[in-house]
Amino acid sequence: MDRITPRERVYNGMPAHELGSEGWHKPWSGGNGGNCLEAMKLADGRIAVRQSTDPDGPALIYTSDEMTAFIEGAKAGVADFLLS
Repeated sequence: MDRITPRERVYNGMPAHELGSEGWHKPWSGGNGGNCLEAMKLADGRIAVRQSTDPDGPALIYTSDEMTAFIEGAKAGVADFLLS
């Protein structure tokens, strides 16, 4: 499936397959049997994230600033409470 055109609306929670099948990457993956997140950088600079085991499920859409804050916070240990 081709990617959506810039005229189409990209929104948080949209079906991930509507963003197309090309361009999704697994930026991180652990020893969890392939269950991981996939991410795609959108043409407008936002980032879409989906669950790899449910590629037709919802895509969460984040701005570049939101993703930067999340990654920097995770690196700094701010999200460590999620692991306990």
